[in-house]
Amino acid sequence: MSTETAAEPKPTPTSTPAHLRRVTFLAGAAALGGFLFGYDSAVINGAVTGIQDHFRVGSTETGTIVAVALLGSAVGAAVAGRLADHLGRIRVMQIAAALFAVSAAGASLPTGVWELGVWRTLSGIAIGLASLIGPTYIAEVSPARYRGRFASFQQAAIVLGIAASQLVNWGIAKAAGGASQNHLGGLEAWQWMLMAGVVPAIGYLVCASLIPESPRYLVAAGQTERAREVLRELEEPTIDVDAQVAAIALSLADGSKSRLRDLVSRRFGLLPIVWAGIGLAVFQQLVGINVIFYYSSILWQSVGINQSGSLLISVSTSLVNIVGTVVAMLLIDRIGRKPLALAGSVGMTVSLGLAAWAFSYKTGSGSSISIPSLEGTVALVAAHSFVFFFAASWGVILWVMVGEMFPPRIRAAAMSVATAFNWLANWAVTESFPRMADWNLSGTYVIYAVFALISVGFIARFVRETNGRELESI
Repeated sequence: MSTETAAEPKPTPTSTPAHLRRVTFLAGAAALGGFLFGYDSAVINGAVTGIQDHFRVGSTETGTIVAVALLGSAVGAAVAGRLADHLGRIRVMQIAAALFAVSAAGASLPTGVWELGVWRTLSGIAIGLASLIGPTYIAEVSPARYRGRFASFQQAAIVLGIAASQLVNWGIAKAAGGASQNHLGGLEAWQWMLMAGVVPAIGYLVCASLIPESPRYLVAAGQTERAREVLRELEEPTIDVDAQVAAIALSLADGSKSRLRDLVSRRFGLLPIVWAGIGLAVFQQLVGINVIFYYSSILWQSVGINQSGSLLISVSTSLVNIVGTVVAMLLIDRIGRKPLALAGSVGMTVSLGLAAWAFSYKTGSGSSISIPSLEGTVALVAAHSFVFFFAASWGVILWVMVGEMFPPRIRAAAMSVATAFNWLANWAVTESFPRMADWNLSGTYVIYAVFALISVGFIARFVRETNGRELESI
């Protein structure tokens, strides 16, 4: 008989440590807000034609209905930081989830176009809350070594939400005979598209109720023992949790909540780091990325592709968006934030320039619009490559960096300001696109290409690398 004692099974080199599995679950649960962010932002794309037909409205009213949610998002983002500091990260997630569910149900059954606008605004507030609270929570529960990867969950969830909305839109339209204005089960197809958002909203509410509060909020709230318990679940066994709690407490030593006045600088108006965050947030939108996700259905119809075909193209760009996001998640902790952003800006500049060239060959008017075969192919390839370069860089980098680039004492307020500017820039692009496209579609894309080019210089000059640094050391 062997005298050897049975050894404890050792984890294989490829197994995931328990603390990382726990962080993965928490980041995934928090990122469900990002899924709803993506879904509610992009679901309107498939519903636009049905809304125009149902309410007999033109491009001006359409632009307003699509864009009004973004003003709500700016409001939600502006107040999210203060709410997160006073109520906690989890409570803000729960509020956002409830708003997502109520607004989705209301938007699907409006009695008038302006009532639809009200429900869209409420949805926008939920999106604004989710756009800030997800990155905040994920950054605060993630070990520094893996923070970029986990913070990328937010953007991954956003692109999955966008893709899900396009698949749902396409499936509902197909079931209704290929058009969003057709009837299906007593409602028009576009109403079912909007109503479907209730399901993930309920899932978000449940998940947000199952995860612990952020250890940094717990320290700020005086619950240091609970903070230690949470950190023990999230960090490697070799990490000195008491020292980490002390570092968090030191970074919050004045005992105050972050306030907007803490961001003010006499010399620059705002602290330079806040301006850098605002710049990141604004440039992410000025390249026109959300034109693809909000208007691609009518964009492709404007160059002669039918509604069913345009919805299918929307699905394919959403899938490219997912692939690009996976690439970013694999690279962001390996090569850093700045190199990835610079590469993305160059790629977007080239892609947008090609799209502008291709759209310049658009001919005809009304229902007789067309684009030559070669130029049409270039336009499709350019649009997909633009989405890929965005997703593989700026799409992830903004939400990673705004969660980690600001010092802890001002993080919530600074994130609120930067995220609010992101939504205001998003609103400006979204509101203006229908009229700009009517004016000159090619010229519109030239403008987006110029902003992508300027972003190269902005990143090189004003953005500092944050890869691998502890939040308290920034």
